Amino acid sequence: MNPPTAPILRVAVPAPLRRLFDYLPPAGVDATKLPPGIRLRVPFGRGQVIGVLLEVVRESDMPASRLKPVTEILDARPLLDAELLDLLRWASRYYQHPIGEAIQQALPAALRKGAPLRPQGVPRFRPTAESLETDPETLKRAPRQQILLAHLRPHPEGLTPGQLDELGFAWREPMKRLMARGLILREAGACLPAPRPDPRPGPTPNADQQAAIDAVEADTYHACLLDGVTGSGKTEVYLRLIERTLAAGRQALVLVPEIGLTPQLLERFRARLATPVAVLHSGLNASERLCAWQAAARGEAGVIIGTRSALFTPLARPGLIVVDEEHDLSFKQQDGFRYSARDLALVRARNLDIPIVLGSATPSLESLENCRRGRLTRLHLPARAGEAAPPAFRLLDVRGQKLQEGLSAQLLASLEAHLAAGNQALVFINRRGFAPVLMCHACGWHARCRRCDAHLTVHRQHRRLRCHHCGSEQPLPPVCPDCGSTELLHMGFGTERVADFLAARFPDVPVLRIDRDTTRRRGALQAMLERIHAGGAQILVGTQMLAKGHHFPNLTLVALLDADYGLFSADFRAAERLGQLVLQVAGRAGRAEAPGEVLIQTHHPDSPLLRSLLRQDYARYASELLAERRQAELPPCTHLALLRAEAVDAEAPTAFLREARQRAEALGSEGVQIFGPMPSPMERRAGRIRAQLLLQAHDRAPLQTLLSPWLQTLESLPAGRRVRWSIDVDPLEMF
Repeated sequence: MNPPTAPILRVAVPAPLRRLFDYLPPAGVDATKLPPGIRLRVPFGRGQVIGVLLEVVRESDMPASRLKPVTEILDARPLLDAELLDLLRWASRYYQHPIGEAIQQALPAALRKGAPLRPQGVPRFRPTAESLETDPETLKRAPRQQILLAHLRPHPEGLTPGQLDELGFAWREPMKRLMARGLILREAGACLPAPRPDPRPGPTPNADQQAAIDAVEADTYHACLLDGVTGSGKTEVYLRLIERTLAAGRQALVLVPEIGLTPQLLERFRARLATPVAVLHSGLNASERLCAWQAAARGEAGVIIGTRSALFTPLARPGLIVVDEEHDLSFKQQDGFRYSARDLALVRARNLDIPIVLGSATPSLESLENCRRGRLTRLHLPARAGEAAPPAFRLLDVRGQKLQEGLSAQLLASLEAHLAAGNQALVFINRRGFAPVLMCHACGWHARCRRCDAHLTVHRQHRRLRCHHCGSEQPLPPVCPDCGSTELLHMGFGTERVADFLAARFPDVPVLRIDRDTTRRRGALQAMLERIHAGGAQILVGTQMLAKGHHFPNLTLVALLDADYGLFSADFRAAERLGQLVLQVAGRAGRAEAPGEVLIQTHHPDSPLLRSLLRQDYARYASELLAERRQAELPPCTHLALLRAEAVDAEAPTAFLREARQRAEALGSEGVQIFGPMPSPMERRAGRIRAQLLLQAHDRAPLQTLLSPWLQTLESLPAGRRVRWSIDVDPLEMF
């Protein structure tokens, strides 16, 4: 150690290096009074970056003469308190990710760039009294002004820029002209909408719901799994627990897997709870996200609803954490800082000594195993709330049958009957686009991605071929590029093809397609959900975006077109995901008084997995899968880490991983099995060749003991400079 004369600032810098960096304080600053958690602008490489102070020390591994001073101190008070810094340090160690990059996850984008922290409100644009007396026809020569005014007039409380972005055109210039005319007024706006003055009382909990509410201990760490069938009223249990938390003067953090689930949950929470509700997800603009983040940190928001990264939101008075749809893959970050928000939520609740509830109709095998080991208390809601009955399941054997764009005659007949009764139907296929393969009938040519080991998907509406793995696309060819034939076949079917067919088959019935392609524009999904609830769509064609959380009272039929895809996957988790998906999608049917029906098309009607799902007994289904995992020594009964490497050079990834394996064995890998190197399931993706090395252990301790020193050695490997490599602890996908 080299003891300099002045205290040293140890800073987490956003760089892919597993270490902290030491700096001198600025001249005239008493470093001992600087609190951890503040941002600093520091020299790094050839430029300047924004780092976060973690500690002040007296010694450094670097000579004092080589230490550079901090350029600027950006905060007077910590943005991240000791509790959050401890969580991020723990996560950095466990997931083996550089601490500086991990800390970036906890800061809104504006703060990561060095923006000053000051009280913010989101501006609102509201119509003036004069606008209500203005005939919109007077603006017909300015169509965008006319649209804006018509959109704003029903909203006397005003709309935010984010809400106006949902219009899908550049509205700011026409807005300036409306303001100049005195028709629109811009107000600074509050950070969060005020709570309703008259929150609606909720329904009386049934016996199972009340038992679950009573079982969750308040004011102490208590981890529970709320295992309730679809429609059993899990959200009502959440609300009752949140009401109890608010009454104690504390805050509740609610994590949801997808943005699409946020609007309806937000509407229900705001209707019930007498507190401002903050929302945090990637669909917000920078000012909206920063505003919500600050409201949570200052304690102004009693409830915070958000997706994965909202876990790292500062809380002034934490009292409860809820993780809805805890089984969902979206809670695991799949690139960069590969953390599990569900698992870290358990760590944060334990550190804060507050209760946490994980909820799902189809719990993950990890959570069920934790229940078996006593780490989670299992709370069960066995029946649907109210008068709703579980839907009837039926397998449709389509072997040898003529299918019309993937739909059997039996399915079409059932669909027609439900539509005739005035009900809604959901046709589910987890494949977007028109067709997954374009093939030449004359010579057998297939349209393949030049950069991936994958076919290009036909998107007929836009006349494009697109790769759903790397995003590359090209025009739909008029002829076969190999033989010149014009007879190009669209093989298979996706949501676009099914929706087009149903629109032609039922010309008087409105058909709505909901997938990633139709919901790209901000606000599009919410507008579609509102249309469904208003009865503006009778047939819904969608992917897993519609599989969970949504409540459609008039939907009585759910049809799954292709349930066989999960039966023959090389992924050992495929059967678990198949069961979760089938039961989650099926749960959209018959949630009100009208009985629901679920039809599952299959070429394998005798499959034990599908037969098991017909019983709608997920607990038994999951128990059988857990027994298989124990026998095969697979997670959650063992623990994995996956070292991935990729490069343009085909030999480089395997060479790096081979040397990485030798380093691991040299360190002593007792208690850890190493498999590979082996090609990734999709070996070529986005023009890069990929390979992986799998580490497996019965206990986490030997795996973690090996990982930290091993990864430090890999950073200095010459072969590592020729590849892009990463580590994934507890991987959920092996792609």
